[in-house]
Amino acid sequence: MTKQYIVIGAGILGASTALHLALNKAQVTVIDRNDAGQATNVAAGIISPWLSQRRNKAWYFLAKNGAAYYPQLIEKLAELGEFDTGYAQVGALHIHSEEKRIEQILALADKRKAEAPEIGGTRKLSAEEITKMFPYITEPMHAAYASGGARVDGRKVTQAMKNAAIKLDAKYIEGDAALQVEDGKVIGVMVNGIVIEADEIIVTTGAWGNETLQPLKLDMQVKPQKAQILELQLDNEKTEHLPVVMAPSTLYMLAFEEGRLMVGTTHEDDKGFDMRPTIGAAHEMAEKAFQIAPDLREAQLSELKVGFRPVVPNAIPVIGRLPQFSNVLVANGLGSSGLTVGPYLGKELAALAQGLVTEINVDNYRLTDVIRHEK
Repeated sequence: MTKQYIVIGAGILGASTALHLALNKAQVTVIDRNDAGQATNVAAGIISPWLSQRRNKAWYFLAKNGAAYYPQLIEKLAELGEFDTGYAQVGALHIHSEEKRIEQILALADKRKAEAPEIGGTRKLSAEEITKMFPYITEPMHAAYASGGARVDGRKVTQAMKNAAIKLDAKYIEGDAALQVEDGKVIGVMVNGIVIEADEIIVTTGAWGNETLQPLKLDMQVKPQKAQILELQLDNEKTEHLPVVMAPSTLYMLAFEEGRLMVGTTHEDDKGFDMRPTIGAAHEMAEKAFQIAPDLREAQLSELKVGFRPVVPNAIPVIGRLPQFSNVLVANGLGSSGLTVGPYLGKELAALAQGLVTEINVDNYRLTDVIRHEK
């Protein structure tokens, strides 16, 4: 008898898991309640982990492989008739006022090229070259450039994966899935008043992960980190080929079609699920942007978006089976790396669920490190 799989949560991680299960001919049902503030729907992502100076090797392995996997994913989606993904390889600029910092970043990039050829060409740019490449940056800065850098629209690529999974006979249900336990075993979920049974249940509910595991009396220690992002509208509509920009103090800028420019971001802890955009956050991000791109003062403010990153202790994603409920798999804690890591980790999660060999060493992302029993 064919195994039945349920994926709870259809953000970028859950959508990828469902797609890769469906690509492997699995019978899969995806359930999502479409919460406001879902990180995937708000975020616009920079795919350029090679220039990061974050030192954790387990995180970098996921991020590097996540970036490398994107072209394969986009090709698979195209084969399934899904072309609107918001993904484009436009190059990445890592800018700084101190030239020596740029030289350090380029030295690190050179070391990483052997294992990550997708970084493409790297070089140092002068202030004039930066302005030529990204005309809105007019203040004198130095930059490291990586031609393999890319950007992605989280909402679009996730929708494309959901569409593709459905074309491969996955079922999609909008509703609030509650785990159903009988005789100490999870048999499936209750959604919209109906119990759906499954052999394997996969939980990818991000910042809402604790709530999903509540019926099992488990606490994953995942917390929502509030993120606010400015969406600006530029008069110049020829923006889709502009490189992504990473600057000090959490500032980034990335452009999409028709003059859309995203400026981010905030990292706000202990705010719960407060969906209210704040003028303080808008001011903080705008002020940072104006320091390097003063002409953005003339841009139109389209929207101030709010989303919730899922963050777990140690800030490293976790993946695995629940030891007490071996047919329940969980992945969470992608934090601000969700759009880079999500599709790749979803592929790995699908493999784990089907008993296949994974590329990642699951012991480096132990789910048991963050799971606590509720008293």
